[in-house]
Amino acid sequence: MATPGLSTRTAYLFVAPCAAVFAVFTVWPMLYNGWLAFQDYFVAERAAAWNDFANFVLLAESPRFHVALRNSLLMLLTVPAIQAGGMGLALLVHRPLAGVTVFRAIYYLPVVITISIAGIVWRYVFHYDGVLNWALVTLGVMPQGAGPQWLSQPGWALFAVMAFSFWKYVGYYMVLYLVGLAAVPRELTEAAVLDGAGPWARFRHVTWPLLAPVTVLCTLLATIGALKTFQEVLVLTGGESDSGTTLLFVYQSAFFGFNFGVAGAAALLFTLLCLGIAAVQLRLLGRHNPFARGQ
Repeated sequence: MATPGLSTRTAYLFVAPCAAVFAVFTVWPMLYNGWLAFQDYFVAERAAAWNDFANFVLLAESPRFHVALRNSLLMLLTVPAIQAGGMGLALLVHRPLAGVTVFRAIYYLPVVITISIAGIVWRYVFHYDGVLNWALVTLGVMPQGAGPQWLSQPGWALFAVMAFSFWKYVGYYMVLYLVGLAAVPRELTEAAVLDGAGPWARFRHVTWPLLAPVTVLCTLLATIGALKTFQEVLVLTGGESDSGTTLLFVYQSAFFGFNFGVAGAAALLFTLLCLGIAAVQLRLLGRHNPFARGQ
C-alpha cells in the first residue's frame, strides 16, 4: 500500500510537465509583458528604459487605440447572437429525424475550416462584386452599383467581421448545447407532456433551467472569443479599415511599429478589462444559475 507522501509526490510528478509548460508559455510572458508596459522599448534600439506611465498616456491620447478598444467591445454583440444560434441549432438537430447526423456535420463544418481558408472564401462573398451584393441586387434590396464596400467602408467592415465570426463559431456552441440537451432527463420532459405543457412551456420550465450550467460556460467562452478577435479581422480586412480590434492594435504596434512598450501597455490594459468582464459575468450568471446557488 502506497504511503500518503509517496502518493503526493507521484501526483506532483504528473502535474509537473503541464505546470512547467504553463509557467514558460503563459505566466512568464504575462510577467514580461507587465514589465514591458512600463518601458520605453523599441526593438531597433535594443535598450529599455523605465518611463513610468508614459505608454498609458500615449494610449489615452491615441484615437486609433480608442477605435480598436471600441471595436473589441462591439464584438461582444456577437455573444448573444452566437448563443441563440447555437441553442436554436441544437434544439433542431437534437430531434430523432432522418439524416440529422448530416445536418450536425454541416453546421459544425465551419469550425474545423481554418480561418485563413474561410477568410479567402468570405472575401469573395463580401467583395464589391461578390455574392452578397449580387444577392441584394437580385432580390431588389438595392439598385445595381449601390452596394457597399463591405470590407473597406467604415461602418460595414466590423459588421462583416461579426457575420463571419457568427458563421465560423455557431456550430461549436451547437455542440456544447447538444451535450447539455443530452443530459436533460427524459422523465422530466415526459412528465411535462403528461401535464399538458406545450413545446414553449417545456423549454421554458424544464429545458432552459437545466441548460443553465452550459449557458454559463458558453457565455464565458463566447465573451472571451469575441474580445480576442484578431485573425478574423486580419484575414478579412487586413486591419486597414476602422475594423481593427485591440489585439490587432497590439500586433501592429509591436511588429510594425516596433514599439513593444506601447504594445505591452495595451495588452496589459486589455487583459485587465477581460478579467473584469469575466468576473462580472461569473457573478451575474452565478446569481441566476440555480445549480450555482445549490438549489
